[in-house]
Amino acid sequence: MTSTPDPSTSALPGSPPIVDIATWRAARAELLVREKAHTREGDAIAAARRRLPMVEFDGSVEVVGADGPVPFLDLFQGRDELVVYQHMWHDGAPHQGQCEGCTNAAWHLKDAVYLNARGVSFAILTTGRWEEVEPFVAFMGYTQPWYSVRDVPPPVGGDMGYVSCFLRDGDRTFLTYSTTGRGNEAFNATFGLLDMTPYGRGEAWEDHPEGRSQGHEPCWYWRSDADGNPTWGPTSRPVPQWTRPGATPVDTLGRRGPHC
Repeated sequence: MTSTPDPSTSALPGSPPIVDIATWRAARAELLVREKAHTREGDAIAAARRRLPMVEFDGSVEVVGADGPVPFLDLFQGRDELVVYQHMWHDGAPHQGQCEGCTNAAWHLKDAVYLNARGVSFAILTTGRWEEVEPFVAFMGYTQPWYSVRDVPPPVGGDMGYVSCFLRDGDRTFLTYSTTGRGNEAFNATFGLLDMTPYGRGEAWEDHPEGRSQGHEPCWYWRSDADGNPTWGPTSRPVPQWTRPGATPVDTLGRRGPHC
């Protein structure tokens, strides 16, 4: 049941106009035309992505995981396709000092069962030394396989912060696709849901209705202090860490130099 709009009712600053349900449905139908066009363009881009040329590389190169050194080919787990997230790493930093953006991405795919059902394996790679990576993975409660690619050449090692896709043909391995920056948003269902809400992500780059607060710097809510206040200061952790057993207040990020 909906109520009859009362023009005298004060709305929140910058909120959309208050209308009856029929007017809302008409506006929603108009927007749906644009949304469907956006979906069809996304499908066309995905089709072009499937036609990108491939790069062959040596799949016998070794990476280090929970079972020690293994060839990269093992990450396919017998499947023909593999998606990896290449996680940035701050050498020597404690858990709270590790990359907040990569923590965000890795947190959103804690179970790859649907990928596996489609014949696609998943793993997380990072340039951190395994002796540092292993306790971080345990602290975060990650269930996906992690591997150190320290000193491994691209496309397995090299620059981190990417989503990359690989194809296997027997013992031959190929890089088929890679993206970074906002291309990584495919990992994060939170972004898609926030984009549907009235206030969006609450970031200054967004186009907000007139009269509404123009938001904060990008990613402002990815780190918080022990009281849940958003901050990127030395008392902060990536927000999922506060849910982990044993997470305590901190006073430093412990970072030494840029991530690698």
